[in-house]
Amino acid sequence: MPKFFLKTAVVAAFVVSAAPALAQRDFSDVEIKTTDLGAGVYMLEGAGGNIGLSVGEDGAFVIDDQFAPLADKIVAAIAEVSDKPVEFVVNTHWHGDHTGGNEEMSDLGAHIVAHDNVRQRLKEGMSRDDGRVTPAAPEGALPVITFSHSMLFYWNGHDIRVWHPENAHTDGDAIIFFKDANIVHMGDVFFNGWYPYIDLESGGDMDGYISTHEKVLSKVDDETRIIPGHGPLASKADLQNTVDMLKEVRVRVQRMIDDGMSEDEVVAASPLADLDDEWSWQFINGERMTRMAYRSLSTE
Repeated sequence: MPKFFLKTAVVAAFVVSAAPALAQRDFSDVEIKTTDLGAGVYMLEGAGGNIGLSVGEDGAFVIDDQFAPLADKIVAAIAEVSDKPVEFVVNTHWHGDHTGGNEEMSDLGAHIVAHDNVRQRLKEGMSRDDGRVTPAAPEGALPVITFSHSMLFYWNGHDIRVWHPENAHTDGDAIIFFKDANIVHMGDVFFNGWYPYIDLESGGDMDGYISTHEKVLSKVDDETRIIPGHGPLASKADLQNTVDMLKEVRVRVQRMIDDGMSEDEVVAASPLADLDDEWSWQFINGERMTRMAYRSLSTE
């Protein structure tokens, strides 16, 4: 699928996640695509964030669960590769296109796991500066196991490390390493092939985002499969390409901040114009990427 159409195909789903009032869209046409990564690990794509899945004798281990209306389809897709129940769901962060199925998964007996801040944000909800409101999640959708820095699962024959980077996409991100299988799920700390969404109001930070990319790069090799929060299955080279772009964005915007330019002046100068054809998409275009970078860098 050409890159433009691939991006366009998921825009509606991502915009829904960013605007809860739109979450009543019709999901009946969404199909769950399952990709076998080997060693009992799969990547599931539908609408919203990419899902990771480990299956085996211990039961299904799921990373993120997209939107509530897709829960039955996701459970059915899991059942295609395992006859075991879902035992754990790990949320990579709190956004609704990654946590919307929590309550349904919990009702089926799954234990929801996430960083401390994910439980707090889901429990409290959020009113954003632009007027968008995310209501508090129901009790059944809240994580029942939380962690501060890292945790380990010994599950389905894997040592699964869950690691929290400081202030990257949000303040509650989790990155999951299947060390022996050489697979990493990065959640929305990685948008493969697109400008990322750095949620500054949820504690996101551009320097932290870049730093997290660099830490993951130091732990992977050319054979590693990387599941991004959005976009196709990735490699180390894809992640390197993204961090190179983000560093260039940072240099350009920081130079203008140092020159005393206001946010609107920087936007008017279009510092990312030559990058937009490759990296821009409907939700995060060059202007929005510039504003995110400016606001993050100018508060340091």
